[in-house]
Amino acid sequence: MLLGTNEDGRTAWHRAAERGNSEILQKLWDLAKKKLTTEEVNNKLLLGTDVEGRTARHRVAQRGNSEILQKLWEWATEKLTTE
Repeated sequence: MLLGTNEDGRTAWHRAAERGNSEILQKLWDLAKKKLTTEEVNNKLLLGTDVEGRTARHRVAQRGNSEILQKLWEWATEKLTTE
């Protein structure tokens, strides 16, 4: 469910991010940390792309929402490694 995609290849994470819904993003983040492996969080949530090859961060940056972009960056630096 958490990693399910719509016809555009976007997850709930993508949609909440691009709509600037910080409350839903926080709930999704908390759920992801509990239910997903580190690999799934990194590769399918934080770095997951839609059919256009865009991540949630791409979508947020395109909309110019610096608050959400900053939050996504914080979560990415918390979880992503150089491996």
